[in-house]
Amino acid sequence: MPTIRAVAAAAGVSTATVSNVLSGQVGRASRAGFSTTTAAKVHAAAAALGYRPNQAAKAMRTGRTGTMLLSLTMLSSDPWARAMVDAVQQAAAAAGITVLIMADGSWSSVLDTHRADAIFLDAVAPAERRLVRSLAAAGTSLVVFDETLEPDGFDVVRSDALPGCAMVVEHLLRSHGSVAALVPAPGATSRQIHPLQPSRLEPYRQVMAEAGVQVRERDVAVFDGTPVGAFARATALLQGPDRPTALYASTDFAGIQAVRAAERLGLVVGEDVHIASIGNTPEGALMSPSLTSAGPADLFAQVAARLVARARDASLPPSLLDFPWELNVRTSAP
Repeated sequence: MPTIRAVAAAAGVSTATVSNVLSGQVGRASRAGFSTTTAAKVHAAAAALGYRPNQAAKAMRTGRTGTMLLSLTMLSSDPWARAMVDAVQQAAAAAGITVLIMADGSWSSVLDTHRADAIFLDAVAPAERRLVRSLAAAGTSLVVFDETLEPDGFDVVRSDALPGCAMVVEHLLRSHGSVAALVPAPGATSRQIHPLQPSRLEPYRQVMAEAGVQVRERDVAVFDGTPVGAFARATALLQGPDRPTALYASTDFAGIQAVRAAERLGLVVGEDVHIASIGNTPEGALMSPSLTSAGPADLFAQVAARLVARARDASLPPSLLDFPWELNVRTSAP
């Protein structure tokens, strides 16, 4: 296996420079004593030789593992989770950090046996809050997505969805006399609805009541929290002569399934039926027809940048990253 000395010889630099470059010091090149041109030479030499740093030795020497952990509750079915993975992997790769993913949300058991330079949790149950605080007190670098927690030795990403829910319903009501809703059942697995927050059905009912619109029982479709369940309930909702012409979906993944259900039924989305949802994910924005959705701007890139910063410097003071929401009007509900 090629060594750090071999990389240094190939690049014409010292082993200390190679170590600094490959440990992610590129963004601080001038302070580390090398130029970005030198850094590029080191990376090219390492790639040509097939050099891979010894992570175990590095961890023993520096106390850092060169890894980050992402705990994501609904990775396979949630465009929000996939967007977060993409943003974090891109930022981590530029910093020379490996990203490991915990896909079922069982992060507490994984942390018993794995260390990482930074950890992202997309959901923390009330019973897990004490554990989060104890981990932070013990020096674990954490970034937690939660709409009610305050920073307490760890970073909190806050993005209150309820105002965004009201935005979507109000937008649909401007063009329609009534709006239907597609929401998960209480207790259904969903990272995007915190157990301590009101249901995303509540702002829908509130906006409808304030507009003087009576909600028909058949216009509230409750699904089991899965994409298959959302598709089935949307299909049933959008059939028949008395079907709704506007649909509010409480997550982007449900909105995407509603668009697919409408198209399967031969409806023209954006004309025969307007569909809008919650999340503002890249998948919803890039699909055709594009999905009207409320959500925070630039959340994924900023969270990824904070995770990388945390991985590099565990001494950063805890911060609250608060993202206000905005409505993104697209083809599905102009």
